[in-house]
Amino acid sequence: MAISDNILDEVFSYTLENEEDIAEKIARDMRCRRVERNISREMLAKESGVALANIVRFENYHLISLQNLIKIAMCLGYSAEMKNLFVQQKYDTLEELEIIKQNMNKKRARK
Repeated sequence: MAISDNILDEVFSYTLENEEDIAEKIARDMRCRRVERNISREMLAKESGVALANIVRFENYHLISLQNLIKIAMCLGYSAEMKNLFVQQKYDTLEELEIIKQNMNKKRARK
């Protein structure tokens, strides 16, 4: 049964449909990285400068400010991953790719 649970975990990790699912996965992954390094919530709060209550709220309810998430990521060694979050262009069709190419050097979007 453990093998099928692991397979289901893998399948579900690729089919996140909404912001709550994504937030839950990020919080769960962050907690795993914290525990793997044997860092308590209190230690993480002290080292990152994020209030302990905010770390608890993130791990339990998946709510956190972007600034605090960045501080935690930096503390755990994930600065590059945060910096590169939106670095790659995404498109579904060739038309979208053409629009992206046309707009690459623009500074802002227009109606």
